[in-house]
Amino acid sequence: MSNAPAEEVPTEEIDLAIANQVIDKYLTLPGNLMPVLQGIQEEYGYVPKPTVALVAERLNVYPSQIYGVLTFYAQFHLKPRGRYIIRVCVGTACHVQGAERIVETFFDKLHIGHAETSPDLRYTFEKVACLGACGMAPLAMVNDATYGSMTVQKVEQIIADYNQRPMK
Repeated sequence: MSNAPAEEVPTEEIDLAIANQVIDKYLTLPGNLMPVLQGIQEEYGYVPKPTVALVAERLNVYPSQIYGVLTFYAQFHLKPRGRYIIRVCVGTACHVQGAERIVETFFDKLHIGHAETSPDLRYTFEKVACLGACGMAPLAMVNDATYGSMTVQKVEQIIADYNQRPMK
């Protein structure tokens, strides 16, 4: 056995007052775990690890139950995400219309890949199976804004536009 000290894992420091306010809002509601987790994610942009311990303690549930919910539902995220979530459809209609070129252009311009977030937390990029607007193929979305008939030039315009927007 080595006498070397164990490597310290950095602990995420966040303001738990925000999480406590969310928990207080739903504390007496039956079946409150989902709305509490949704509220925490709404406030922080993801579910930070320190909030899981707090929710477990305040709602009297095991952390493993919380992680079960967080990992089962795709809506929850355990890591920080970008201010602007870019989704590019790679479903059949979009694929046939050149979605892969659109994906590659976003990768090249943002320097991030699928399910990655830029270091400045401006962008998260995701390839998705379908965005439900096949007539507009190829299709991209930035948060709730839809961009149809995508081209490489439109990718560049979108990035230029969002680069000029404030972060918060």
